[in-house]
Parts: sequence; C-alpha cells; structure tokens
Amino acid sequence: MLNWSWVERGIESFVMVAAGGSSNERWRPCVALAVTALTGLALAVALVVSSRSGCLTLPWCREKRRHPLTRKEWNNFSRDGKLRGGGIKFLEKVRSGGVDPSIRAEVWPFLLGVYVQITAYDHLTVWCSYDMNSSRAERNAIREQRRKEYEKLRRRCHQSADEDDKSSSTDETESSDSQSSTGEPTMANPAAEDFATWQRIIRLDAIRSDAEWIPYSPRQAAVPEAEALRLASAVGLTDYGDMEPCRIYHAARLVAVLEAYALHDPEIGYCQGMSDLLSPILAVMEVDDEAFWCFVGFMKRARHNFRLDQAGIQRQLQVVSKLIKLRDADLYQHLEKLQAEDCAFAYRMVLVALRRELTFEQTLCLWEVMWADQAAVRAGYRRRTRSAPPTDDLLLYAIAACVLQRRKAIMERFNSVVEIQRELNNIAGQLDIWKLLDDAQDMVAALHDKIE
Repeated sequence: MLNWSWVERGIESFVMVAAGGSSNERWRPCVALAVTALTGLALAVALVVSSRSGCLTLPWCREKRRHPLTRKEWNNFSRDGKLRGGGIKFLEKVRSGGVDPSIRAEVWPFLLGVYVQITAYDHLTVWCSYDMNSSRAERNAIREQRRKEYEKLRRRCHQSADEDDKSSSTDETESSDSQSSTGEPTMANPAAEDFATWQRIIRLDAIRSDAEWIPYSPRQAAVPEAEALRLASAVGLTDYGDMEPCRIYHAARLVAVLEAYALHDPEIGYCQGMSDLLSPILAVMEVDDEAFWCFVGFMKRARHNFRLDQAGIQRQLQVVSKLIKLRDADLYQHLEKLQAEDCAFAYRMVLVALRRELTFEQTLCLWEVMWADQAAVRAGYRRRTRSAPPTDDLLLYAIAACVLQRRKAIMERFNSVVEIQRELNNIAGQLDIWKLLDDAQDMVAALHDKIE
C-alpha cells in the first residue's frame, strides 16, 4: 500500500507557512495555490504508482476487482481437450478472483459438475468419473446426452399440461372415484395435480422476475419481439401484459427450465425462490438445456433449502450461528439477549444464496467462487490455498461475515430481531463482495476444522 506520510508532511508545512509563516499578506494566495497544486500532483503520482502495482488503494476506492480467470488462462487444454493438471490451477484462479464475463458460459458447466459421468440417474445423482478430467469428446457426448434428456423433460411438461386440461373438465363424480375406501387420494396420478400447482406458481414468479440481468446479456436483451412471443406461446405464458420483448423472453425461459426441473426432481418440485437462483444462470447460459443442467448442478446442494420440513435451512442457520459464536463471543451473547442466536434473520440470505443482498454482478462473482470451492471438494482437492481450504459451505461463511461486518450497529443500535432483519433486508448494493469473500475465507482458515 502506498505510504501517504510524505504527502501529509509536505502539505502540513505549506499550510503552516500559509497560516502565519510569512508576514507578507500578498504571498498568502500564492502559497495557497501552491498547496492546491502540490495536492493535485501528489494525487496524480499516487494514481500512477497504484495502477502500476495492479490495484488502486486510494482511501475512497471501496471495492477493488480481483484479477479473474482470463480467456488466455482458460484456454489451457491438452490436445484431447482435457484441462491441464486436472484443473487445479483453474480452480485456484476462480476461487481467488472469479471468472471473466466473456468466458462464464464455458466455465460454469465445469464448476457445476455438468460434465460428470453418471451411473445412477435421478435427482440423487451418483457422481463419478470425468468432470475436471473430461476430454473434449467425452464432454461432447455428455452434452448431447443431456440435451436429449432435457427435451424429454420438456415433452413431459407438455403432456402433463394436457392431462391437467383434461382433468379440469371432469365432474366431481369422476373425481370422487379416485378416492380410496378410507377417503385418502390414491396414487393414480398425483404428479399431474402437483405439476399444475407448480406451473401456476412458476408462471407468476416468472412474470415478476426483475430486469437486473439485461445489461449483462445484450444478445438476449435485443431479442426480436416475434421470437419472444413465439417462446412465450410455446410454454403457455400469456399474462405478460405490456412487458418488453426481452423480459417476455426471459420469463418464458424461466418457465421452460423451472417446469422441467419440477419433473426432474418431483420430491422438491418448485418453490418460490428458485426463480431467483435460475435467473442469473439464464443470463449467462443462452441455450436452455445447458442452463437447465447448470441449474441442476446448483440445486444439487441448494435443493435442501426448499424441503417442506426446512431441515436443510435449519442446519445451515445453525452453522452460521456457530461461526458467529466462535468468531465473536460478545456479539453472540448480544444475539442471545435478543433471542436471535438461531440466526433466523439470515433465512432469506441462505434460501437464495445472498441474491437479494448483492447486486447482479456481485451475485455472479460470489456464486462462481462458491461453486469453485465445491468443485475443488468434489475433485478431492484439499491443498490449502491462501491458508483457506475449499469448503462446500463458503456461502455460510460469507453470511456470517456479513453479520459480523455489522457488529457495531447490532451491538449499539439494535434491540430486537426485527431491527436486525430490517437492516439486513436493506443492504442491497452496500456490500463489498471481495471484502466479504476475504473475511469469509479468513474464517474458513481459522474455523474450518471446528465446523466441518
């Protein structure tokens, strides 16, 4: 970091002269002008020196972008298309700085486990070979297989929709025939009823989705109106009113992928909040089947957030609580006094992976670093990088870091859970994502063995 002491001493000496070091009043304006000039010169020198050192360290530089994985670094494949070194350097780079936006669509499938060889195929997929060690030919074969699986799911979506239309025309007598002698529904076709419910909620959420993605996906933002309306018609989306074509297109893609996922994982189906997780993926992945399988990879862990018994959410909130207790006993005691030690105020943060607390670009940065950690764990990579080993729970460390960054306000100003909740609900755009990740990785280094 640049040493500012010489600047401060120089300015101080000039100010002393200007204030009274000279008995000649007529020189004071000249001295003041010299002070201003010197300050400007010092600032210019600082800018040059800081930029040459690779980052800007000025006091008001709130968030400095780390060096992400570049296309040159990414194009490091062997002749048969395998990542050199088993992808270790690639994962290290993403873990420390994220991914350049121009290559996210190529990189994310690796991070999300799309290129794995599957031996048992259902929502509890058994992961085995390939992934980081896949060749180009293997990836092409997997991509083709996944494309066909997605198309099959979309055909089932249309069939389920048709069955729902038919069942809605039946009378109550026919409906009562589907009851058992005990009055309980039989298993004749439970999925049709469930799918109809999921479908209604999906379409409502798709229409309500925000437009933050538009600047990050110019080609989708410029989609012709005819194409947007064609896709909306194909998925049965009609209640879009006077929305812009690009938003209609995005909503229709949300419907297509979320309906397919509901059939892919019927135990979870669809719950509100999933569209928040999918929307950024759709902005990056422009082909629906590729976006779908990236979403499946994301949901492999996130699906537990949407269980009806909320066991997955509760476990994660317990981890956040434990991290705060281990890191800051005084803050934890204050939370206990407020009966907030269960960290229920962080429910939304866990549910949608900080999507509502971060800007769109910050969300992409956090998620890809988080996915790189999970990919490193999946690949069996345990070597410590910058003293922080990879973890499946980087998100929880980041949430704990977010709460700890608000320690002063929580300790001095807030006297109820409601006040803490309100504060966390209003921090969108106020977080420094790289400071947050630094704090999270510091906690991983210090507390990993006590948590996992």
